[in-house]
Amino acid sequence: MPSYILPPVNLLLVDDDPKFRGFMQKGLRESGMSIETAASGEEATRLLEERGPGSFDLLLLDVMLPRSTGWDVLERLRKRGDPTPVIFLTARSAVEERVKGLSLGADDYVIKPFEFSELLARIEAVRRRHANSSTLVIGGLRMDLEHRVVDCRGVRIEMSPREFELLLTLARAKGRVLSRGELLKQVWGMEFDPRTNVVNVLIARLRRRLDAWLPGLIRTVVGEGYLLDPEGAGKPVPDSGAAP
Repeated sequence: MPSYILPPVNLLLVDDDPKFRGFMQKGLRESGMSIETAASGEEATRLLEERGPGSFDLLLLDVMLPRSTGWDVLERLRKRGDPTPVIFLTARSAVEERVKGLSLGADDYVIKPFEFSELLARIEAVRRRHANSSTLVIGGLRMDLEHRVVDCRGVRIEMSPREFELLLTLARAKGRVLSRGELLKQVWGMEFDPRTNVVNVLIARLRRRLDAWLPGLIRTVVGEGYLLDPEGAGKPVPDSGAAP
């Protein structure tokens, strides 16, 4: 397998061929990616619904799946307003089928068999396009970066410019813990710690804004800082202490 190293990416591969899934898992993990798999459209749909929008950076989707086709999976995904990028991987090469996939909202269409290096280049291109998008999705929240507004399931969540900036900073960290000092620098532009509780106060305010929709989305890691935890949102939050 090629050893291309791409930025961290969490993929969901949907294909009913176990040998192909094994081949892809090995190659993509060697290329520095995290990958989960599903063997059917139903399994993929259930996983995507449980995890919510933004749980995967990219979906690699076969067309010819048992019972529920790749077209069905993508159609359900887009009807829910989930913008997760999708690349079809399929042996079906007819032009009308490629057009259908793109018209349903797919980002690319790769014909099997393919060169692994080509697939990596397609993944990188799709991710680059979406990285430049003005919309960011985190666990059901949609952030409009151009107009600086946040909504959940179409309902706008009011927040101040500073609260928006704090949420955006945590979202861009992609699960990494940000210390109080890092937040002071990135959100307030402070190169030094004024020894105030301004970070704790704003975190508390932002939590109150979000708890009606995703309780536990902002998690405190005692002694380290704060992070966004979309997978833990809605579950009991074990920690409530202040970060350093």
